[in-house]
Amino acid sequence: MSRNGKTAPVPAGGWLDGDQQRAWLAYIRVQLRLAYEMNRQLLTDSGMSLPDYDVLTALSVADRGRMPITVLAAQIGWERSRVSHHVRRMSARGLVTCGLSAADRRVTEVALTGRGRQAQADAAPGHVDLVRRLFFGGLPEGLVGQLGEALESVYTNIIKQGSLPPPVDWHPAED
Repeated sequence: MSRNGKTAPVPAGGWLDGDQQRAWLAYIRVQLRLAYEMNRQLLTDSGMSLPDYDVLTALSVADRGRMPITVLAAQIGWERSRVSHHVRRMSARGLVTCGLSAADRRVTEVALTGRGRQAQADAAPGHVDLVRRLFFGGLPEGLVGQLGEALESVYTNIIKQGSLPPPVDWHPAED
């Protein structure tokens, strides 16, 4: 019973079993703490936030350092409106530009500037060091490949069953 005296609904597939609950809570703890630590490190070392870094990294590997805002949103897993607001702030700092696509004037494109490319390149070494230390540092070497496979399987399921369109560079593995 809930506090209001009503019976709480049970999920269609039932509650998580013990191993599922343990894995899910471990993931939530890791994800929240890692995001905090990465954001803190980037702000301290480079003056940019983790969301800034996510946008710059996605653009740095895009064709000509540019992509439509809807494609960028799918790439980094954000809603289009969040990307739009965020890239406007980044544009004011000279890290990206936003404007109508030359190919299709109905499409808003985000492009990496030289300053943004340099900021991402300057931030990358410290970010990689932190990821290696915090994420991989506590993981036995023999589990890295297995963890990668497990996370790729989860990601594939999210892409197939989630609400955002798949990123343009997502290619499902052959079954």
